[in-house]
Amino acid sequence: MKKFMEEFKAFALKGNVMDMAIGVIIGAAFGNIVTALTNSFITPLIAALTGGVEKDENGVMQVVGGSFTVNGVEFTYGAFISAVINFIIIALILFIMLKAINGAMKKAEDLKKKEKEEEEAKPAEDPADIKLLKEILEAIKEK
Repeated sequence: MKKFMEEFKAFALKGNVMDMAIGVIIGAAFGNIVTALTNSFITPLIAALTGGVEKDENGVMQVVGGSFTVNGVEFTYGAFISAVINFIIIALILFIMLKAINGAMKKAEDLKKKEKEEEEAKPAEDPADIKLLKEILEAIKEK
């Protein structure tokens, strides 16, 4: 059991797992922001175009207009439209963020590559004994 706990600790504290946990937490917070945006602005707009708005027992706004009935069963599509808009907004923002992060990573990689090439292009400095021998050779040539 002790070995299992050590392995789990090593797994849980790896960088990728911690990064993923942070991403999930930030994603949940971002999802809440987008849900608030949709409930506060987009759902009332949809309601204005299709009918009205009702709040459920949790206080979440749902579009009640623009429904249809099949065999006595009413289908309201306001919550679905709100969920689709939430998804589109979150996917778009994540795409833009990922594109920016990938661009920054590519620039950093290109900069490292350029620095490495510049360093390799520099002539290697001669060791001290070779420098001394060259100085002696020049002194002999001058005489």
